[in-house]
Amino acid sequence: MERSTTSVNSQGDSRMSDFELTGTSEPWAIFVPQGSAEVRQELAALEAKGGRVYHFDSRDLMTEQGIFSSFAAALQFPGYFGKNWDALVDCLDDLCGAVTGGVGIAVVVNEADQLLRTEHFPLFVSVLCQGADRANSAVDLDGFPQDRPAVSEHFVFEFREFDAEEIASRVRQPDLIVTVGDRCVGAALDPEEWH
Repeated sequence: MERSTTSVNSQGDSRMSDFELTGTSEPWAIFVPQGSAEVRQELAALEAKGGRVYHFDSRDLMTEQGIFSSFAAALQFPGYFGKNWDALVDCLDDLCGAVTGGVGIAVVVNEADQLLRTEHFPLFVSVLCQGADRANSAVDLDGFPQDRPAVSEHFVFEFREFDAEEIASRVRQPDLIVTVGDRCVGAALDPEEWH
């Protein structure tokens, strides 16, 4: 099922609901203009709580193998990481305390404009949302308590030329809920498809 949600505030302005990079709530993937003051504040707050921020150059993520290699190196994936989409979800769900600071992470993809046009981009976003949905939960897929606390995990894509509708059209797919605002697009798993 494909859904797109736009919030309207009391003044009738269409804006995305606030996002919080320090907490364990949706959206998991956030698409913003480069240099967003709101994102900078959220990243600073995450680091102040002991969380970690990782910056990725989108040029390193233009291929699937580039994604797997970049994420494995930066986020210290184990040697047995299978370098495929399912293994990426599993590793994002099970990051070590040294990577998260025991609090959480935000991955920032700089200059994501070119990445938006790649064939694998929609799948990449879905995989990131799957990993984040699991990491941000205190229960496993069967509803049993995890042997670790929920860890804040979010992915921020920054664009030099931000076009919310174009981004949403590339991100929108049956397993995601996409929220569109003037200065932000958010994506999270559709619970009707995943839970």
